Amino acid sequence: MLAVLPFLGQYASGEGEGKLVSFIPVEQEVERGLEAFLKRSIQEAEDEGADHIVLEINTPGGAVNAADNIATIIKSTEVPITAYVADRALSAGAYIALNADQIIMEPGALMGSAAIIDQSGNTAGKKAESFWHAAMKSAAELNDRDPKYALAMADPDVDLPNYNAPKGELLTLNGEEAVKVGYAEGMAEDRTELLNLLNLKDAEVSDAEVSIAERIARFVTNPIIIPILLSIGSLGLVLELYSPGFGVPGFMGAGALLLFFFGHMIAGFAGWESLLLLIVGVVLIVVEISIPGFGIFGVLGAVGVVASIVLASGQSMQYILLAVLIAVAVTVGGSYLFIKIFGYKGFFKKIILSDATKSDQGYVSNTTRDELVGLEGVAVTPLRPSGIADFGDERLDVVTEGGFLSAGTEVKIIKTNGSRVVVRAC
Repeated sequence: MLAVLPFLGQYASGEGEGKLVSFIPVEQEVERGLEAFLKRSIQEAEDEGADHIVLEINTPGGAVNAADNIATIIKSTEVPITAYVADRALSAGAYIALNADQIIMEPGALMGSAAIIDQSGNTAGKKAESFWHAAMKSAAELNDRDPKYALAMADPDVDLPNYNAPKGELLTLNGEEAVKVGYAEGMAEDRTELLNLLNLKDAEVSDAEVSIAERIARFVTNPIIIPILLSIGSLGLVLELYSPGFGVPGFMGAGALLLFFFGHMIAGFAGWESLLLLIVGVVLIVVEISIPGFGIFGVLGAVGVVASIVLASGQSMQYILLAVLIAVAVTVGGSYLFIKIFGYKGFFKKIILSDATKSDQGYVSNTTRDELVGLEGVAVTPLRPSGIADFGDERLDVVTEGGFLSAGTEVKIIKTNGSRVVVRAC
């Protein structure tokens, strides 16, 4: 036995030697930018010949569509993937973890609370809930886990009082509970313990880095940030029309829109065609403003701008159209306030007729000549009921009270109102 021990020690110390483990962070909210980052990182790990991939998960959850796409990416790779829950894997994060080949949790880490909600924080509706419950159940069954716990994470109607999840509450498992119910294969305090559990303690480790461009992409593809960027972009460009030259509002508007398209291009959702469509749309709108016509250029321009945003967003049609409507509402409201406070300025001043012929400037459309009342004259033409009458010094256009008078009839002015002179037969 003493003779064999040195050889056993030599074997144990060489566990994982010559192998490569790639650590990929899954942090912050789950959105389309994270999806693009994970797709690139997993592909690079495969290209580098990684023997194992570890997803270090610490997320409060996020978008269901992004989580579903990430799950597809995880399941499509042949490299073994371990989900290491370093702090929390909630909501969409729990779904991502369940799709990995195995789950290791840090002591004190949490996993669960995966109800599906909309952007307003309300339940997303029966259809969406049904899809999400089926997806959570399928993810659990993928690695022979009891699906009732996954359903309890997503459905408050599942009753699990022994795990602080009675009916009406969502299930959230800590590390010990996850191991007990078979949802985690073990617990590890840090990477060293994790690699020991995976029998890869002497393996080479590589870390996937989030580039600056990807950080920007993750920021601008956040569902909360998208309507803000679109609102700043549209309002900034409209307010730029109030001032001569190109100033701060113009730079803010153009910068917000370029940031939106740049981030989505980096994330892989937008192509040059969407940016080109945006430019064409803006040009058509400018043409419509500069050369007023039947509105066809303006309509085509607006359609082009909206279509470019929809193509570039990578979001659901319903959500991105809502974001566009929010941007339109903000732009209309902001423009109204500026016009109300500052009036028409800049480009708008050039295309809007603001001159007026006011009476205080000497412009008078007509004057009521009260001094004519009582004058007598003769009808020069038949009055039917209007015509011409001669009052000695001048001839006037007159009108009777309604009856017809023949030429030569003596008449008297009984009333004047502006240019209207009313006569009656004497």
